[in-house]
Parts: sequence; C-alpha cells; structure tokens
Amino acid sequence: MRKLYFYDSQRCDFVAVDYSKRDKVFHTVTTWLLVGIVAAGLFLTSLIYLSGSPAEIALRAENNELVRQHRAHQANLSRLSIQLSELSARDNEVYRTVLGMEPISDDERRAGAGGADIFARYDGLNVSTTALLRETSAELENLEQRLSIQQFSFDEVKEFYNQNASKMKHLPILRPLDGIILSGYGMRTHPVLGVRRMHEGLDFRASVGTPIYAPGDGVIKYSANRAGGYGLVIEIEHGHGYMTRFAHLSGFGDGIRVGKRVKRGDLIGYSGRSGVVSGPHLHYEIHKNGRPVDPLNYLFADLTPQEYRVFTRINSAQTASN
Repeated sequence: MRKLYFYDSQRCDFVAVDYSKRDKVFHTVTTWLLVGIVAAGLFLTSLIYLSGSPAEIALRAENNELVRQHRAHQANLSRLSIQLSELSARDNEVYRTVLGMEPISDDERRAGAGGADIFARYDGLNVSTTALLRETSAELENLEQRLSIQQFSFDEVKEFYNQNASKMKHLPILRPLDGIILSGYGMRTHPVLGVRRMHEGLDFRASVGTPIYAPGDGVIKYSANRAGGYGLVIEIEHGHGYMTRFAHLSGFGDGIRVGKRVKRGDLIGYSGRSGVVSGPHLHYEIHKNGRPVDPLNYLFADLTPQEYRVFTRINSAQTASN
C-alpha cells in the first residue's frame, strides 16, 4: 500500500498518514469491492446490449417462430396455386370444351393487378420481413382473384348446362363399364399386329360377358360384326355431332338393334374378345363431327354405371317428394 501524506499547516510540513492494520484491510476490501461492482455493471451492460433483455430475447424467439410458420403457409399457398392452375386447365380443356363453351384465356385467369401499391404498409418493417410479407400477400391476393374467376367460370358452366339440359342428356359422359383403362388414346404399337398405329379410343379391362351401358341418350346406329378387326360392334348416334363405338363385344343387350332408342345408363351389350385382340376387353371410341376424339376428356363426371343408377334413383325420389 502506497504511503499517503497530508499538509500540516501548523508545522508547515507534509506529514505521513499513519494507517492502522484494520484501516488498511478495510481500504483494500472496499477498493476491490468497488472495482468488482463496476466491472459487473460493465459486463451486464455489454451482455444486455449484445443479446437483449429477457423480454427482447423472448420476443425475438417468438418472431423467429412466426417467420417459420409464415414460410410454411407460403409453401401451402404455392401448392394451392398449382392445384388451382390444374383445375383451371381442366375447366378449359374438359368442361368448357366438351360443352362447346369459349375457354377463358390464360391472361384473364392470371388476374393481373395494377394501380396503387396496396402493400406499402409493410415498408417500415425489417427488410427481410417486408420482402416476406409482400411476397406472401401478393400471392394470396392473386390466389383470391383467380379463385373468384374460377368460381365465375363454374357458375357459367352450371348455367349453360341448365339451359342446355336436353343436349347434356346426349353427351357421352358416363363410363361404359366399371373397369380400369388398359390403353389410352393416341399412337401405340398394336398388341397383336405389332405395328405402330393410331389407337382411336380407350381400352377398358373387362372379362367376357361384362355388362356395357350407354354413356348418353341416343339411337343405335350399328349392331353387327364389323371389318377391320373390331369384331362385334355397337355404334350409338347421340346427336349434336356425337357418336360412340363399342368393339370386341360378345353379345348385345335385349332389344338392341338398329333404330333402337337408348338412354344414358341402359344396358346395350356385353364385352368379349371378338375381332383381332390379344385378350378380352372393351374398346370404346367417341367421335365428334366425324372425327375421333379422346374419350378421357368426356369422363369428367367419372361415374360408373352403378353409381349413375344410384344417383338417378335418388334424384327421382327427391323430385317425386317435391
């Protein structure tokens, strides 16, 4: 411990301060205690400055969780956007096309927007937070607009259907039988002839004798053996430019002959393996205005004959009770 002096005015001289041992210990302890308090204060101040207060730490953790959830919601929005795009494509390519309605253009469906910046309220936030909120809000806004357009389209389709109920009865939209599709419409290698040629319909898996039903109202146009490997064939003229063909049959339903009127869901024949085939199945074609088209585009109801009969009975019962 350094020696300290004080000035004695009576003696006109500096006199050394004489500390007792107790005073020396007290002075040392006090000095180190003050140094410790100051150091601890500086350490806590630095810690709070760098990491924040307990409330700030909890708030930061909460914000991080909110951002994580927000990104998860954004991923869900992106998935919904893809599903809506697929639904819009099906609406154009199937529902509206089959019904003879004008498709809605991609530009209309994209639902572009302009004018004032409706997301400017986010600009005062953190840069990354602002970007995230802007992106998600814009996607949600676009999704809502596209959904409104799709709802409007479905309302149009429904109104068109109701106004053209007679025509709708004739459209071949019912599955001719309950079976999986073995081969689709388009170019393929013939399973028997081994040559690549156009397959103008769908092949349904069906054992010999499986019942086949009319996909829409119409008149039997042809019911006999047909050249070209088709075997036993039934053709139905549905009107409005539509004709359906059923090939490789094993027999006809009761009363099925040329000129016979049939309704959707009526039994018209039985599947088989007549003609040039590798095994029993049903070959099914739809022709529109004299040209073959993909029948898959007309199965948008995706009802089996059995389901159709159940729905018909339910609808008849409800109509009778009204």
